[in-house]
Amino acid sequence: MLVLKDGGFEMTVNERLAVELPGLKLKNPVMPASGCFGFGDNRAAQLYDLNKLGAVVIKSVTLEARNGNPAPQIVMAGQNVLNAVGLKNPGLKVILAEKLPALRQKYPELPLVASVAGASVDEYVEVARQLAASGMVNALELNISCPNVHEGGMQFGTNPQTVCTLTEAVKKVIGEVPLYVKLSPNVTDIVVLAQAAAAGGADGLSMINTLLGMKFDLKTRQPALGNVTGGLSGPGIKPIAVRMIYQVSQAVALPIIALGGIETAADIIEMYLAGASAVGIGTAHFNSPTACLDLIEELPRELDKLGISSLQALIEEVRSTR
Repeated sequence: MLVLKDGGFEMTVNERLAVELPGLKLKNPVMPASGCFGFGDNRAAQLYDLNKLGAVVIKSVTLEARNGNPAPQIVMAGQNVLNAVGLKNPGLKVILAEKLPALRQKYPELPLVASVAGASVDEYVEVARQLAASGMVNALELNISCPNVHEGGMQFGTNPQTVCTLTEAVKKVIGEVPLYVKLSPNVTDIVVLAQAAAAGGADGLSMINTLLGMKFDLKTRQPALGNVTGGLSGPGIKPIAVRMIYQVSQAVALPIIALGGIETAADIIEMYLAGASAVGIGTAHFNSPTACLDLIEELPRELDKLGISSLQALIEEVRSTR
C-alpha cells in the first residue's frame, strides 16, 4: 500500500480518506445514494467488491411492498436525470427475511445504512424499529424528502414541527442505532428544517434530495414521466446542494452526508469545503456504473494537488473557520 509522509508521520492512502461519523467508521467517504445499488443485488452493486466503498445505503424501505409509479419512471434531462420511481420495494418483511441477510452474509463488515420511508408517522416508526432491531444495519436514514410519492415522503419534510416530531418518535424506538435525516431542497428555508431535525435528536443529516422537476415529450405533447413530475438529480443541482450544505453547516453541528451532482473528486472536496463529512453518489452512475470506485481512486490525487493531508484534517480546517 502506498505510504505518504505528512509532517514526519507516515499515513497510508486509506488513512487519508478515512472518516468517522456516528455509527459509521468509513475507510473512505464514498457511498452510493439510496436506491442506486438496490439491496446490493442490482447490476451496479455486482460489478466490484463493495468492501471498497465507505458504506452502502440500501433502497428505501416501506412497511408494505410498493410497485412504484407508472412508467416511464426515469427520463434524461440533458446531463441530469428526472426520476419518479416512487419508492418501489418488496416491503419490510421480505427485506428483513431475504434482502438484508443476503447482503450482510456477503459483506459482514461493510457499513450499511437503511433508508426508512412511510406514509404515516406510525409506519416510519415501525419500519425504523424493526430495521434497528435486526442488528443488520449500522445506521438509519430517515427519508422525509422524496418528491415522487403521493403519501409520505416530502410531505413530512417541509414542516419543521413535523420533522422534529417524527425524528423524535423514531429516535425513541431505535436504541443506539444512529439516525440521519434526509432533507428536501424543495423548501423556502432548509436551515429551519435542519434545526428541527437536530432538535428531534438526529445524529446527522443527508442532503440534498432531488429537486421537484418536470419534462415534456415534444412528440406526444404529454409529460415525459408517468407520474408527471419527478425528482431532478445530476450536475445541474450541485451549486444548490453546495449552498444549502454550507448554510446548514453554519447553523447546526451535525455531520452531513452530501448529495447532489457529485461527479469528480474535485466535487467531493467542494462538498467538504461547504461542510460535509461524507458523500453520496447517485446520477454519476448513469455515466459510469463504477462511479463510486472511480472517485475513491481519484480522490488521493486530488488531495495531493490541493495540498490536503487527509479528509479528517480538511473537516477540522473547515470547522475551525465556521
